[in-house]
Amino acid sequence: MDVEAILKALANPVRRDILLWLKDPTTHFAPQPEGYPLEKGVCVTRILEKTDLSQSTVSTYLAMLQRAGLLTSHRVGQWTFYRRDEALINEFMSTFGKQLCQMLKRGDYEGSRD
Repeated sequence: MDVEAILKALANPVRRDILLWLKDPTTHFAPQPEGYPLEKGVCVTRILEKTDLSQSTVSTYLAMLQRAGLLTSHRVGQWTFYRRDEALINEFMSTFGKQLCQMLKRGDYEGSRD
């Protein structure tokens, strides 16, 4: 798990929105091509429809989330489907939460005052 890559991926509000939407895809997305179940992944076209961004920007955002390990993707015919990697997200939340608490307890962070 690359904590730095995850934090960079989470630094953008639209990328955070994408992760939020993918947590509950049936609430946030329209039915998909050929009736592909949303629970198995959301087509990049549906994700693009939720944003006011260009296809290249959305593709870059999805690639960044995937490189960070937060998303997985697979192709079915001409479509690429994305879903959250819940195991990695849970591991990150647990690990980072513990590290952050320890760091704050020690006062071991940039900008701390003695």
